[in-house]
Amino acid sequence: MALKAVSIWGYSKASPPQLGVGLANSHPTPIWNQRYDFDKCRRWECCCLGVSAQRATTAVEDEEPNVPPLIDSSGAADSVHQNESKGFHKDINQLPKPLTTIDISSSSSSDGSKVRVAYQGLPGAYSEDAALKAYPKCETVPCDNFESAFKAVELWLVDKAVLPIENSVAGSIHRNYELLLRHRLHIVGEVQLRVNHCLLGLPGVRKEDLKVVVSHPQALDQCEKMLNDLGVVKIGARDTAEAAQTVASNCARDTGAIASSRAAKVYGLDILTERIQDDDENITRFLVLARDPIIPGTDKPHKTSVVFSLEEGPGVLFKALAVFAMRDINLSKIESCPLKQRPLRVVDDSNQGNSRYFDYLFYIDIEASMAEPRAQYALGQLQEFARFLRVLGCYPMDTVL
Repeated sequence: MALKAVSIWGYSKASPPQLGVGLANSHPTPIWNQRYDFDKCRRWECCCLGVSAQRATTAVEDEEPNVPPLIDSSGAADSVHQNESKGFHKDINQLPKPLTTIDISSSSSSDGSKVRVAYQGLPGAYSEDAALKAYPKCETVPCDNFESAFKAVELWLVDKAVLPIENSVAGSIHRNYELLLRHRLHIVGEVQLRVNHCLLGLPGVRKEDLKVVVSHPQALDQCEKMLNDLGVVKIGARDTAEAAQTVASNCARDTGAIASSRAAKVYGLDILTERIQDDDENITRFLVLARDPIIPGTDKPHKTSVVFSLEEGPGVLFKALAVFAMRDINLSKIESCPLKQRPLRVVDDSNQGNSRYFDYLFYIDIEASMAEPRAQYALGQLQEFARFLRVLGCYPMDTVL
């Protein structure tokens, strides 16, 4: 049965489409016909030019900062056995192990009885909370790093991946912007999660007894006021869930961790105090990724994510963004990153010689569905200025915190 939807999922000047795109009040030819069968939706994407976004220079939650190991892991098994006998925490050896690239290349996929959702980190990470918010009955699958989560979806080991893209305090996670271009996945949803940093410790420990607190560097920075009041030594870890696991494994009564309330349940720790972050409005936005795009609709608010680069010329960025303003489409986010493979553009100047400056990729989120003609026409006109254009996904907005 034919379905009704519209979209543009990629474009390169190597093979420019024939579009009659004009001013806002004109009626250009839509990007494609509104009627198509489901097989055609698989062709919404075109090849990427191999450009990549710049990595973030600041560590963010669930990324892997370069920090020294917290505690020597030798004798960890004996420590775990002792902890079990004291009832301090659960058997962490029975928790699912994060997937690595090697695991992915040799594993077999699930039987499909449940929705399997990949996330980066250990059980109890904030990313796992986001996955469960998106799919409350899903089977969560921890992955060793962001790229392993992408590959797990591509190789059919999981159905979806939920990965962080920006935080209201720390900013954007450029590593995942880079991976969106490198891999062939589609954004099919978003999750907004309110961060609740909790101070965790072994059962019976008071926060005044702590001398050391371990967590991801970003979490430590976001709870600086409380930690300074306690006068503790701050030690970095790969992520918040690993910090909770370390405290539980080593049974150190003078060491606490900053992590989620879910991590406390997973590792059998007490919540000594919660909501300890300096900024109460600390929200992380996650993207839900899948192998195939969803059919865009108009029954609820939608968002469309696009990445493009522009031709050279004065006012080109203004003209590119004006295509949305002229059609009353709200632009909710814009992120610029230098092109990684070709960061500099050389311009001849007869008076001063050659001029070099950065060439950029622009990531934008617009609050419109690709099922709306105004979104089609806007992207059609954007193609007049773009050297490269790719729609990363059209998906329902998450309006519930």
